[in-house]
Amino acid sequence: MYVVFYGSDRGGVRDAATKYIDKNLPKDATLTTIEAGDYVAGRVSDTLGATSLFGGSEWFVFDGPSENKDFSEEVKESLKEMGESTNIFVILENSLLAEPKKKFTKYAKVITEFSADKSELFNPFALAEALAEKDKRKLWLVLQEARLSGLRDEKIIGMLWWQLKALRLASRTNSAVEAGMKDFPYNKAKRALNKFSQEEPEQLSQSLLQLYHDGHAGKRDLDLALEEWALTL
Repeated sequence: MYVVFYGSDRGGVRDAATKYIDKNLPKDATLTTIEAGDYVAGRVSDTLGATSLFGGSEWFVFDGPSENKDFSEEVKESLKEMGESTNIFVILENSLLAEPKKKFTKYAKVITEFSADKSELFNPFALAEALAEKDKRKLWLVLQEARLSGLRDEKIIGMLWWQLKALRLASRTNSAVEAGMKDFPYNKAKRALNKFSQEEPEQLSQSLLQLYHDGHAGKRDLDLALEEWALTL
């Protein structure tokens, strides 16, 4: 079976997916996340008949298939099989047009939309995702978008700090339970660590904290310093 959480409110989509997984994931289940950037041809087909070596159920999170044309096509072509599968699929998507929404709905166990208000269309989690991808150009652009939406630098720094904290915890632990985190954000942070050196999450955290204190002490222009920090990734 599969469930779908989609819409323009990306924060709402992720929160709903995380809550669903936390509530329903069996203790002996295996949870695997496939993101658009990780997709390779045939990977969705491989999940349909996947079985756990340890006997538990297999859960798969498909994060943003529409961001990769091939990923999206394979997901849509596999919906009937996913609906009939004993494995569980959690699909996170952006806003859906009428046709793809109809296709998802046909076999879905649950499909829920989360729409952002026009005044809240900017999703602060985009900052965290750009940082986790270690894409300084993307982070700089998202930073500009955040400011245009009216987000204060303190809020921006708070979101970046949250992501760095997740990276630090993931680097020091072997499980979400040990880190005191939910499975979904923990696994995303664990995968993101592949893009960073061992020391970088701590170094970036320290430099961001110093930037915050210097800005509030009047030693640096916070706006400019934050842009410079983003471009150091």
